[in-house]
Amino acid sequence: MERAKERLTLVVPVTVVLIFLLLYLCFRNGTEALMLMGALPFAAVGGVWLLYAMSFQMSVAVAAGFILLLGLAAEFAVVMLMYIKGAVEQKRPATRRELEQAVIEGAVLRVRPKAMTALTVVLGLMPLLLAGGPGSEAMQRIAAPMIGGMITAPLVSLLLLPVLYWLWQRRRYPETGATE
Repeated sequence: MERAKERLTLVVPVTVVLIFLLLYLCFRNGTEALMLMGALPFAAVGGVWLLYAMSFQMSVAVAAGFILLLGLAAEFAVVMLMYIKGAVEQKRPATRRELEQAVIEGAVLRVRPKAMTALTVVLGLMPLLLAGGPGSEAMQRIAAPMIGGMITAPLVSLLLLPVLYWLWQRRRYPETGATE
């Protein structure tokens, strides 16, 4: 565990920087990349809660579970942002109210796919969490962060990201369509 912790203290910051660079290259915008990176810790809250409820301590298996969770949460966030941006580009809003409607429309398009993905992950990993026998302790510790996080990760991408995007973009639009 000490060797793994030592290695993770080096690998995790490098990985975070690489993820940020990939997001920046994808969106060509530092604010959007930061928005997505900032949402990831909130997505992991459900995993932390489930670990606490099950009295699991931090281990290499738990760290692997969180790495898997954050990868899926990042994917959720990237797809959500792409749909929101697509809806805004399609609607071409002229006011803050129209921007709000476009953001909501883009987010609503992802509700069913996100719910289905989260439910599939939870149902697929639940046997690992409930299993007994040889190797089950390690598998439970990998599955627990994923299952807990699949409750909060979709909520973060469905609720937090649209709000952050609207707050960021609203300054570009007038309050109403009438000229003063």
